[in-house]
Amino acid sequence: MSNAHFKAPAPTNEPIRSFAPGSPEKRELKSELARQAQAATEIPLVIDGKHIMTKNRRPVTSPHNKTLTLAHCAQASSDDTQAAIKAALHARKTWSTLPWEDRAAVFLKAADLLATKYRAKMNAATMLGQSKTCYQSEIDAACELIDFFRWNVHFMTEIYSQQPTSPAGQWNRLAARPLEGFVYAVAPFNFTSISVNLPCAPALMGCTVVWKPAATGALSSWIGMQILEEAGLPPGVINFLPGEAAAISNTLLEHPDLAGIHFTGSTATFNHLWKTVGNNIDRYKSYPRLVGETGGKDFVFAHPSADVDQLVTALVRGSFEYQGQKCSAASRAYIPQSIWPHVRDRLIAITEELKMGDPEDFTNFMGAVIDERAFKKIKGYIDFAKGASDAKVIAGGQCDDSKGWFIRPTVIETTNPTFKTMVEEIFGPVLTVYVYEDSKFEDALKLCDEATPYALTGAIFARERRVIHHMTNALEGAAGNFYINDKPTGAVVGQQPFGGARASGTNDKAGSMLNLLRWVSMRTIKENFLPITDHRYPHMMES
Repeated sequence: MSNAHFKAPAPTNEPIRSFAPGSPEKRELKSELARQAQAATEIPLVIDGKHIMTKNRRPVTSPHNKTLTLAHCAQASSDDTQAAIKAALHARKTWSTLPWEDRAAVFLKAADLLATKYRAKMNAATMLGQSKTCYQSEIDAACELIDFFRWNVHFMTEIYSQQPTSPAGQWNRLAARPLEGFVYAVAPFNFTSISVNLPCAPALMGCTVVWKPAATGALSSWIGMQILEEAGLPPGVINFLPGEAAAISNTLLEHPDLAGIHFTGSTATFNHLWKTVGNNIDRYKSYPRLVGETGGKDFVFAHPSADVDQLVTALVRGSFEYQGQKCSAASRAYIPQSIWPHVRDRLIAITEELKMGDPEDFTNFMGAVIDERAFKKIKGYIDFAKGASDAKVIAGGQCDDSKGWFIRPTVIETTNPTFKTMVEEIFGPVLTVYVYEDSKFEDALKLCDEATPYALTGAIFARERRVIHHMTNALEGAAGNFYINDKPTGAVVGQQPFGGARASGTNDKAGSMLNLLRWVSMRTIKENFLPITDHRYPHMMES
């Protein structure tokens, strides 16, 4: 029992490695890529610390090489899900009462393990399994996840340090209790850091979790689970449960001890989860916390004063990095007529030059989209644009599934501000541009704000400060993460807390104290030091 006021290490953002020619990190990563491609990994369920390989397994293949099987992943049944719930509820009894510094130590150690021993392994798994380039993997699977581990500890201590005032004669205290029950973490394929942080954020605050990783991101998520185990996470605190979403969700959402859902994925799926919780509300012992980051139709809006070179670079990087499979990726742009010819020529030239292929070739800018389902969906939008009278494909548009799920970065120009690809989420390397007349700048701003139900990220480009101020106000509700003269992607933990509103989620801002607050239930304690022995108040006396 310590009588010290411990102070967590001050967090800093993890430096990004460059993988420059001849660098040791490049040699190490290439060696790890070769090693992982040679033999398939067995990915088990992890329930109460036990690794379970089920008879029902699913292959994990590489998006850019359909014939390469990276892993065989166990699939959880309803019985497995019940066992995971039981393990989480049992583990909560001790985990929730563990001193905060002991919980923090697990995640601080996980950060150091990922920054060193597991860095190449995690990057390679993300590159092979999710078709990310070395840089896109480094900023996600390594740096952002390390940042989540370290900064979340810092944010936790900030929450615990917030205390009420205490007048003379009493001591008032505020305790952030873990939620009662278990948290269900539902992870996406596109960001390894998000997948691992979804269970870890509630766990840091003393909750216990059932974690369902995405099937197409299972390999990197499994490495995340291994890191946590090596860092000393007790059995049952996070239970790793890959498998069919319906079988797992149906069991979890019916349980009376469901305390919360931490979700990143599609708006439709989150809506379904929310409706199911609503229908089951009488079952629960408490109102579940629903935290979701969902869809987006993210924009770039340019004023006539915008710097063209800066704008084009933001459009290319913001739209096509990681094949447009970032929830923050730019997919619609509003460009004034006066600068469009120059923007168009540069945008087409750069887009057509972008090299794509196997991420093991470090000269590639892009890889493949995640799977056949995504390929067919994205191709359908491109084909629709090719056949439309009010739109034309001006760059890219080629789709090739002979070896992997490859779609060339595509730019569509439309005369219709509500064209299908201008308003619907595609989640692929497709950018649609609406060219507006300079004199209709205000109308175009209104269109940008109202054209879609989403409000995740957005960027504006202008030189004039007065114009920047006006655009920022006009688009106040259009994006939870708003960028001025920068691309709408690349939020950094501790710098730009991430999340959007409207149909883009609950805007609980991952990478900040705000998200962690959702995983605690506050308890106020008042202790009286001066005894009160008379029930009567002064006003009750006549003299």
